[in-house]
Amino acid sequence: MTTKHKIVTLKRALAARGKAAATGKKIVFTNGCFDVIHSGHVWLLEKSRSLGDTLIVGLNSDASVRRLKGPSRPLNSLNDRARVLAALEAVDMVVPFTADTPYELIRALRPDILVKGSDYAHGEIVGREFSGRTVRVSLVKGRSTTRLIKKMGSKKRIGRP
Repeated sequence: MTTKHKIVTLKRALAARGKAAATGKKIVFTNGCFDVIHSGHVWLLEKSRSLGDTLIVGLNSDASVRRLKGPSRPLNSLNDRARVLAALEAVDMVVPFTADTPYELIRALRPDILVKGSDYAHGEIVGREFSGRTVRVSLVKGRSTTRLIKKMGSKKRIGRP
């Protein structure tokens, strides 16, 4: 079984959006860098999926992640991040994008439900004006990619002084 078919272009996501609208199904959208998948990501994705029938995940390109997170990121390439996301049961489609925000993607898709983490104030959520409803999901305390990277950096390598 392969998950490559879940990594799609905006055109293909729009076709799925059209079919969903025609059958009364709800499209949910969330986005992020998803550099190192952790339980906080899984919580957000599962919660997002539970709100509708199809979950589309916008995924920042490598260049976009570098602009947002710094020159040492991402740790994993776009292709690797997309494949890991696509392998998760909660995720129906992954749509990579090159901009720093998913504004144009959300404007085109017009999801029924737009989901972001509770670290975003409602007024800060990009593209909210193009969704039927915006939902903020509480974060899992102590879970973040940045925290994991810091933790890995503070550990001594095995066999090294």
